[in-house]
Amino acid sequence: MKVLNLQCAHQHEFEGWFGSEDDFTSQLARALVSCPLCGDTQIRKMLSAPRLNLRAGREDKAPTAAQTGTSDSVELGLPASGSALHAQLLKAMRQVLAHTEDVGERFADQARAMHHGEMDQRNIRGRTSPEVALELIEEGIEVMPLPSLPALKETLQ
Repeated sequence: MKVLNLQCAHQHEFEGWFGSEDDFTSQLARALVSCPLCGDTQIRKMLSAPRLNLRAGREDKAPTAAQTGTSDSVELGLPASGSALHAQLLKAMRQVLAHTEDVGERFADQARAMHHGEMDQRNIRGRTSPEVALELIEEGIEVMPLPSLPALKETLQ
């Protein structure tokens, strides 16, 4: 298995897992490799350090940050890189999609109806203009804009 660091034309970085270098090249040529954030198929391979298991089987492994109590990005729950942040964003957005109902263009009407007690409360998502979203906020209706990411509709592999 080959794990490659990849980047799209919009500078989004992500990992790709391939059976071999030939597998990557073949998929790239057929435009099967795309950015999980924007869907761009203009992908290039980035430099990456090889992973060497030099300590495998040795007893004197260095302690981890969790064992020593030192603070680092992992312990603080912060992503270590832009790629990790992208992965966290995708995971959070997929969770939102899994736990909300898409009401499409009816979003503002349904949000108002729920707010005024004309409809049962439920978690919804949909589309509306920025102006209408501001009107909803001014009416005391909680709304949160979400990015539209093509990768959210598919499993990320």
